[in-house]
Amino acid sequence: MPRRPLPRILSKDSAQIARMQIARSRELARTAADSATDVLHPLITVTRGLRLLAAAGRRRWADTPKDKRGPLLFLVASLILAVALLPYGPLLAVITVMATAAWQGRDRTPPAPEGPDESQTERLQILYEALVPYFSSPEDPAPLYTHGGEWEKAVPDYEFDDAGRVAHLVIRYPAYFPDGEHEARARIEQLLTAKAGRGREYRFAWDEEGNQLTVTVLPPLPADIPAQHFVTAPGETVLGFTDPSEIQRTLPLSYGEEQIDVPPVVWRTGIRSTEPHLLAMGHPGAGTSTLLRSIALQALQYGDVLIVDGGGTGEYACLTGRSGVLAVECALPGALPSLEWAAQETERRLIAINLARQAGDPPPADARRALWILVDRPSVFTHLAAADGRKDPQELLQVPLRHGRAANVTVVVGEQFDGAEALGDAVRQHTRARVVLGPATARQVEAVLGAPPHTTPLGQVPPGRGYARLGAGPVHRLQVPRTPDPYDDATSDADRQAVLELLPARTTPVETDASAPTDLTKRTVSAEAVAAEPS
Repeated sequence: MPRRPLPRILSKDSAQIARMQIARSRELARTAADSATDVLHPLITVTRGLRLLAAAGRRRWADTPKDKRGPLLFLVASLILAVALLPYGPLLAVITVMATAAWQGRDRTPPAPEGPDESQTERLQILYEALVPYFSSPEDPAPLYTHGGEWEKAVPDYEFDDAGRVAHLVIRYPAYFPDGEHEARARIEQLLTAKAGRGREYRFAWDEEGNQLTVTVLPPLPADIPAQHFVTAPGETVLGFTDPSEIQRTLPLSYGEEQIDVPPVVWRTGIRSTEPHLLAMGHPGAGTSTLLRSIALQALQYGDVLIVDGGGTGEYACLTGRSGVLAVECALPGALPSLEWAAQETERRLIAINLARQAGDPPPADARRALWILVDRPSVFTHLAAADGRKDPQELLQVPLRHGRAANVTVVVGEQFDGAEALGDAVRQHTRARVVLGPATARQVEAVLGAPPHTTPLGQVPPGRGYARLGAGPVHRLQVPRTPDPYDDATSDADRQAVLELLPARTTPVETDASAPTDLTKRTVSAEAVAAEPS
């Protein structure tokens, strides 16, 4: 029998395993080299000293005039003869040379100064003085924080970066401080952010049992990772990338000409998902359309996609007529029948799956294939439908949102903060996976995610930067992969080519005859026929 080629995902996993083995081998080699250096340190020191003594002897010989080299050689020979004739002379000479070589070959690197320098001490004292009003009480007999007090007892651990700014702090505070109250914490975090340096993200870890606050400066997430194929299983979608300390899993990515491993935020969908639908919020230009476009490109690998663009800016024109893209609707007359078909398709799948289970058969293939409904800015269609006296498109999303998990239907909604009040109850209740992008305040992030961020939000962030929370899980920092509109003139050639390589093949021309039945209308007729069958 001819050999069958391995699947692509297996080859990628094999490459990842090989890279892990190479990294582990390098780590073992580095550890062995460090151990050998520690064992051979005395020999290395003596060898370095002998080399220095030999160099000094050569310089002495070169500096000696030629007419005096003969008497110098005679003097050296006399010393060698005298040492050789003395009892234990050669042994003492070897010991003396080795001791001299060890002294000359010692490590003369000046030790690092212990403790902070003058500028760092001034910074720590300013932080200490700023915390006195919050961490002191007149009734405290032995206050830890007093005006003009010593900061060493309150700040046991600290680090500074190369620019002299605070990079890490461990702050002790008295036990009577109400560290369980959100407002009290927020005041301290705001103060430390202002005193330690604005324009950076800080993580605050409150140890309520030990009465300690750990402040860590977070490095910025890479904002220039382009769109590409991710090594994921069916039902897994990469929303973006986060900090290495938050996620144990990493993905191999192409980063320019290098290969790097980055921890992803993976959203799992499907029948067994606890967060089957997603809501993304942000300000204009925050990157919500970029996130939806990235999700669409990943979803097209294993399913069909229906896109409803309320913005009407043509952000998804590159997906029109592509294989697996059922429709891209940018107007209300086309969005209403498309969403109505999506509701009927969800009901049809539920009926087909139920009939198959009653008969003891597996679900049909068309019911197992994932269906993605991507709705960008539905509040625009809500206002237009109310003005025209038509049905609200969000009402048509109730069936896919309520029963989509059982029917393998996933709904992704993207909205801006100014249209958040127009979101329906079904969207709010059934989108348990949440994303907030752009410069949002802590209150806005908490209102959307249901939990406050563990870092300080920034006022200026790159597009696609924000926070993500899957269900009741922790809040993660998020950076969406760079997935711009390839038809936009402002898109660079590299980004345009990266997105175009991910697009499926075009199956239908962009402009089709309106009288010709589309695949979407065929599916609608099929759904109505199945729904009309007696159970």
